[in-house]
Amino acid sequence: MSVFMVSQLLIGIAIIFDLASFQFKQKHHIVACLAVSGVLISSHFALLQQWTAAGLMLVAAIRYVVTIFSHSKLLMSLFLAISSLITLVTFAGPVSLISFAGSATQTVAAFSQSDQRLRQLMIIGTSLWLLNNILVGSPTAVLMEVLFIGSNLVGYYRFYGTRIALD
Repeated sequence: MSVFMVSQLLIGIAIIFDLASFQFKQKHHIVACLAVSGVLISSHFALLQQWTAAGLMLVAAIRYVVTIFSHSKLLMSLFLAISSLITLVTFAGPVSLISFAGSATQTVAAFSQSDQRLRQLMIIGTSLWLLNNILVGSPTAVLMEVLFIGSNLVGYYRFYGTRIALD
């Protein structure tokens, strides 16, 4: 099996965790699934030699675990600084900036105390990762981001849609 096919297989497994993540109401269940997915996605990017994205996704996996226990703005700032450093060290052009923007948005999302705010910011961050995955030519990762946005929207509607309709 080629390296590219292995990378796509890892994304296929990550899709399962991503789809499950936003079907939970409790934030700690959401971010636990996202942490597992992050490790798989990081491995996928490493196999594709997309080092900025690989580093940022590995930091994201760690960040998700940390946010189960803390919403500290200091820790959020630390993760943003680490992401900035990774982007600087591995910079490979505009794609690195797009993955950084997606990661930074999702960092703010992960440290949100509200699962509603987490969902809103994740849609923005995921849209940036979608663009990244299109540009690096990973079709399964593109599918993953589209499904992730869809799953997030379904979960958002399940938990908040009726409130919006009644307001």
